[in-house]
Amino acid sequence: MDMKTDNELRRDVEMELRWDPSVVASDIGVAGKNGVITLTGQVSNYYEKWRAERVAKRVAGVAGLANDIEVRLSTQRTDTDIAQAAALALKINTTIPPDRVKVIVEHGWVTLEGNVDWYYQKSSAESAVRHLAGVKAVTNTIAIVPKVIPADVRNQIEQAFERNAQIDARQISIEADDRKVILRGTVRSWAELDEAETAAWAAPGVSEVDNRLTVRYAVD
Repeated sequence: MDMKTDNELRRDVEMELRWDPSVVASDIGVAGKNGVITLTGQVSNYYEKWRAERVAKRVAGVAGLANDIEVRLSTQRTDTDIAQAAALALKINTTIPPDRVKVIVEHGWVTLEGNVDWYYQKSSAESAVRHLAGVKAVTNTIAIVPKVIPADVRNQIEQAFERNAQIDARQISIEADDRKVILRGTVRSWAELDEAETAAWAAPGVSEVDNRLTVRYAVD
């Protein structure tokens, strides 16, 4: 992949933000330096801040990102209202085990606690509350406590990497210690980094993924 200048990288991120209909690109400022993108500005809800970060990460050449976007809520709600809405969102989500996740809200900041069997359930719980009106930020502390711990976690992840066309398995090493997986090596983009981590989380028995992969970024 050819090296991009800071201006080219900034331009590509701005274009990607304008391309995505879920983001109001005019509210977001973009700066780039040595492959690191900084997002600034103000948005009306937490989901848009989170979404802007996801959009920027998928641009080729982005090696790091600082999300300094400020959430200025268009709808003010009490912490009690937010907690009740979050609890209901979790209850009606059929992918989340009932009575396993608790919600704590302080000044619009939602914290999720509890334990589940799979990573997708932890991710689904966060997705369920991220878009709620009045939410300023989300901290997901849900623990993964699998019922079964397979002995061949490392082999299963290696095979998943080899099957995935978006991952160059030759550049990634995998360490498995009990239920923890450590990923090392280099990837071609942040999207590939996320894809590798997602694939590792999908392995049965994994309760923690330490992603130490780095994005290759050439500089003069």
